[in-house]
Amino acid sequence: MKNLKLKSARAAKDLSQQQLAEIVGVSRQTINAIEKGDYNPTIRLCLSICYALDKSLDELFWEENIEKSPDTM
Repeated sequence: MKNLKLKSARAAKDLSQQQLAEIVGVSRQTINAIEKGDYNPTIRLCLSICYALDKSLDELFWEENIEKSPDTM
């Protein structure tokens, strides 16, 4: 699933994928893959991205419409 929250937060800070990648120590391709939903980052990388964008984990990585399975109800 695409991470539009991340893309929006990055754009709000006027950062390119390359600039954010340099700040958090990964490749531009990694940031692109996260935004496209093709890569699930580690919690450490998630936190680095959050710090760089002044956002919380919930703001960038929590999905609002997660359906609960019958096992968790």
